[in-house]
Amino acid sequence: MKTNLKIAITGPESSGKSTIAEFLAKELDGFLVKEYAVEFLENLKRKYTQEDLDIVANEQFQRWENTPNNKILIADTELIVIKIWSEYKYSKVSSNIIEKLNNQLFDHYYLCKPDIPWEWHEQRENPNDRNELFEMYLKELKDRKLPFTILSGTPENRIQVAKKILSELF
Repeated sequence: MKTNLKIAITGPESSGKSTIAEFLAKELDGFLVKEYAVEFLENLKRKYTQEDLDIVANEQFQRWENTPNNKILIADTELIVIKIWSEYKYSKVSSNIIEKLNNQLFDHYYLCKPDIPWEWHEQRENPNDRNELFEMYLKELKDRKLPFTILSGTPENRIQVAKKILSELF
């Protein structure tokens, strides 16, 4: 089994990213890098700004870089998320985020489709725009010619598809 495999989970908010990331990390005895934005926003004592997205991107990227080489990396989000977040909310993206995005290296991406019920969380902002955002993710992955699989349907179906793709990657 290739132990330096790097898998990214991406997609709109409340589309099952964390659920699939946690499952894969456990299933593969992988190293899970959680979404830093959650931690950052929980500790922020003010409304976030576009500049804060650079802080999130830098820390998220650094956490991937510090992953043990002998473990499969499962990233519960990646920088396409930050880019789309910045585009959607602020209509622009910093050069720092673009640079980090261009330098992130994953072997495969799982794009989570928002066909599951949206769940409220104080950090979530787009309950009605998830399909529009999904199309932005899909376009970005295609434009960048990145290897990806769409995960949709029930959690069981998503897991079954994810496992099938992983078996092909090994």
